[in-house]
Amino acid sequence: MNALIIFMLLAGLMITGMPVSISLGLTVLTFLFAFTQVPIESVALKLFTGIEKFEIMAIPFFILAGNFLTHGGVAKRMIRFATSLVGHWAGGLGLGAVVACALFAAISGSSPATVVAVGSILIPAMVKSGYPVRFGAGVVASAGGLGILIPPSIVMVMYAVSTNSSIGALFMAGVVPGLVLAGMLMFTTWWRAHQGGYPRERRATWAERFKAMRESIWGLLLIVVVMGGIYSGIFTPTEAAAMSAVYAFVVAVFVYKDLKLKDVPKTLLASANMSAMLLYIITNAILFSFLLTHENVPQAISQWLLDNGLGMIAFLLAVNILLLVMGNFMEPSSIILITAPILFPIAMKLGIDPIHFGVMITVNMEIGMITPPVGLNLYVASGISKLGMSEMTVAVWPWLLTMLVFLVIVTYWPPLTIWLPRVLGMM
Repeated sequence: MNALIIFMLLAGLMITGMPVSISLGLTVLTFLFAFTQVPIESVALKLFTGIEKFEIMAIPFFILAGNFLTHGGVAKRMIRFATSLVGHWAGGLGLGAVVACALFAAISGSSPATVVAVGSILIPAMVKSGYPVRFGAGVVASAGGLGILIPPSIVMVMYAVSTNSSIGALFMAGVVPGLVLAGMLMFTTWWRAHQGGYPRERRATWAERFKAMRESIWGLLLIVVVMGGIYSGIFTPTEAAAMSAVYAFVVAVFVYKDLKLKDVPKTLLASANMSAMLLYIITNAILFSFLLTHENVPQAISQWLLDNGLGMIAFLLAVNILLLVMGNFMEPSSIILITAPILFPIAMKLGIDPIHFGVMITVNMEIGMITPPVGLNLYVASGISKLGMSEMTVAVWPWLLTMLVFLVIVTYWPPLTIWLPRVLGMM
């Protein structure tokens, strides 16, 4: 009964158009005040202790690093390198976009940032080369999703904070699925280009490829710094985030010199705005999680599922459907922070690996990025390509189907995600 009241309160507030973060906080305050004896002072205490986690510091640093790299000329050099490798195949610029998104994903941690960085350069270039604008926008919006699957990933940090999972193990678990999905998206891109007879680029010589790699090496080295540092134990994921922000600043301002010192305060302010928004959602979501635990909601749901004989396969299917539906209406951070505290204890009771579960949730969030009406990647790509939302929705469908097939593989074949962290001794 209490669970029903809580969720009805939350749904009612969100239907009014209230921001998710405020809806969560108000739900907690209203319920505690009206239906329990819990002193309201404990809410203030929980707000502070909830966000007092070292891991949360990774979020603002990864956002800052992504902003420095987006404005600092790293993206255009990575695109040049990616296109030199695969541009000579059918739909070469489209394939280059997928490779560039995968490379940029490995340094930014954010999907919309990846779409902005790669799309603002490649979508106009593809239209100029004779590709349909729908094709270009569809490829970039879909491949931009790799930003939250290939580590580092802000969404994975959110999941880890919500469930007390290992950020390092989650990051490593995202590597193989990220590469597999990039391969599947490349195949879909090539197939569409082959069917449509889209142009291909001139085959780059090995000297040109080497030159493009040399120019983009400072950006590519960040991948080694972050992943190598975490795996070797030189620094924690949070320290890796801080390291990447400093590294990105030095590369953007002093090495490539594409970001002027006078523009740095603007970048810092944009990053602070984004970080404040996410941290505010996190604090309210931690409050909501505290309320659910206080009322034993996850335990009651898991007991009901077990009593009704719902096993692992049916549970994972139900979770995927729930997350895909929520992905249509909410952004990833909010979904994870609301659902993880409820679903995680049930998954543990059913014997599902927490790292595998985290990657599966991340893939769902990735699909949510390209489904209307709230798909962030659709909005960003729509802004660049000047296509309407309905046209963007049609533009992404071949890649959306590919991602749904990939979701089934990730969900029901755990070795794909947990093999690498196991081999590296992180699980």
